[in-house]
Amino acid sequence: MASDPFADRNALDANPFADPSVQGALNDSSRMYAGGDDEAASTYKQASVQDELPTTRADANRMDELRRREEELARRERELESRAAHIQKHGRNNWPFFYPLIYHDIDAEIPPDSQPIMHNLYKLWLLLVATLVVNMVACIFLLIQGASDGGKDMISGIVYLPVITVTSFLLWYRPIYNGLMKEHSLFFYVYFIFAGFHLAFSVYVFLGIPSTGSAGLINTIQAFAGGRLVAGILGCIATAGFGLQGLGNLWYYRLIWKHNNEQGHSFAQAKNELATHGMKAYFTRGSQV
Repeated sequence: MASDPFADRNALDANPFADPSVQGALNDSSRMYAGGDDEAASTYKQASVQDELPTTRADANRMDELRRREEELARRERELESRAAHIQKHGRNNWPFFYPLIYHDIDAEIPPDSQPIMHNLYKLWLLLVATLVVNMVACIFLLIQGASDGGKDMISGIVYLPVITVTSFLLWYRPIYNGLMKEHSLFFYVYFIFAGFHLAFSVYVFLGIPSTGSAGLINTIQAFAGGRLVAGILGCIATAGFGLQGLGNLWYYRLIWKHNNEQGHSFAQAKNELATHGMKAYFTRGSQV
């Protein structure tokens, strides 16, 4: 039988998508969309990963901060346990060493940033006490070697040793010790008042006016001029000691004034603390009062 020349045309009329050109276009479109889906999926995955990265970094930072806090708490616990063991072994009061009356431990009670200042203030206080001892001996030699005001100088020099030693410790050294330990305004202002008086006293004894109880500069010059060599040599040591501790205290007075302003302490806060706690804060250990 002869083939029907209209068979292909009838097939196309029945199914227009059977055209090879249409089929080729459809195949190209399918490949294009398939490729587009893969590309879209890849882009979505990349965006998802990028969205997750900041969250992951934030979680890591939080974990680091928690770990740091845990380590800090563990360190404080170890310090407290060590301090408790030390107190149990040696007793609460540890100063002065020859007759313990109070607890005094700069490394245990003063924050690390303030420890250098406190250690140096303690050395200056010890220098003051040593200078008062030398000054007393020098005044005794002024009397022995015939100074006209030697009697008055000796009596005053003997009185200075216990009185200035105790009052300087209680009125300016101990307040700044508690101030740096507790960061309470009251202690800083007590220190500023009485350390100011001490600076004036340091100038007074450095001058060494006769009959004032100081073997300072003027008394030392007069001792050498009068041939009182022992008194003069001891007077030189006393003059140097009074000068060094006075300059040192002036330097740290300035640093502590700066620290007080940086920490935001004020005289109004000091008055409120005094009204709230009274002198209880002076005698209470720790930072709660």
